[in-house]
Amino acid sequence: MVVLQQAVKAMSGLKEGVDLSVVIPLYNEALTLATLHERLIRTLRSLGSSYEILYVDDGSTDGTAGLLRQLQGQHQEAKVIFLNRNYGQHAAVLAGFERARGEVIVTLDGDLQNPPEEIPKLLQKIREGYDVVGGWREERKDSLLRRLLSAQMSRITSLIVGVKMRDYGCMLRAYRRPVVEQISKSQEAALFIPALANYLARSVAEISVGHEMRESGKSRYNAFRLLRLNFDLLTGFSLLPIQAVSFSGILIAFFGLAFAAFLALRRILIGPEVEGVFTLFAILFFFVGIQILALGLIGEYIARIYMQVRRRPRYVIKEVLG
Repeated sequence: MVVLQQAVKAMSGLKEGVDLSVVIPLYNEALTLATLHERLIRTLRSLGSSYEILYVDDGSTDGTAGLLRQLQGQHQEAKVIFLNRNYGQHAAVLAGFERARGEVIVTLDGDLQNPPEEIPKLLQKIREGYDVVGGWREERKDSLLRRLLSAQMSRITSLIVGVKMRDYGCMLRAYRRPVVEQISKSQEAALFIPALANYLARSVAEISVGHEMRESGKSRYNAFRLLRLNFDLLTGFSLLPIQAVSFSGILIAFFGLAFAAFLALRRILIGPEVEGVFTLFAILFFFVGIQILALGLIGEYIARIYMQVRRRPRYVIKEVLG
């Protein structure tokens, strides 16, 4: 009977929540992992609240997995989720969200560019009543091209979501549990978590946070991936691109009809002529370009529908420690 009571107590303890969960997606971060954990533990212990850390290994190919096993054996407050391959940052964060028990969930990059010491600032803003608090890297230590592309992405996302923020690309963010639960319930095949969270939240705030130089490795978000992310945001959160193409088609059809009438009238008044052939070719190429763009946008939306109806899992968990 005593053993049974202890077992029930242990099971109920597993279901108990904590004040704070920190979700950290990792991909080949073996060189920074030990320093990250040391600084993070020191920061969380100073809060005086219960906490847990969820490391999500997104199919790392260096020594990250082995270091995580050692780390989890030494620190019981750390949990490790191993994905069977690399699914991308947002899928890894979602895997952590679905297993986090905290009333507040904080996301953090594993490369130490976002200092863990900034977490208390996010929590202070959450205590003021906000559902989501985002970090704004006021003094970024990235290249000029990276900063320009990121700023453009944030402007586009602000326009689409309807919530203006300076920095949608910063992973140092805090969410209340109801928002995270709604994100976890979402069945979208492609997720951009900061934008979806702001769309679902009642109140959103943004604060400036520190930013440091990358100590090792290189960012997976190069210029091409950032541009592709911009396109995903446009097609994933808005019908504006396809509506703009439709409106452009109406205008082009109107001007094409007017130009055809002009050419017909000119032929009647002046007669046959050879001049203007290159102008006609230029106009033709412009129309063909618009048609190809329209087909590409239609294909993008159809591809999203195709991905959605397949209902494939967004990630597959290989192993969970802790």
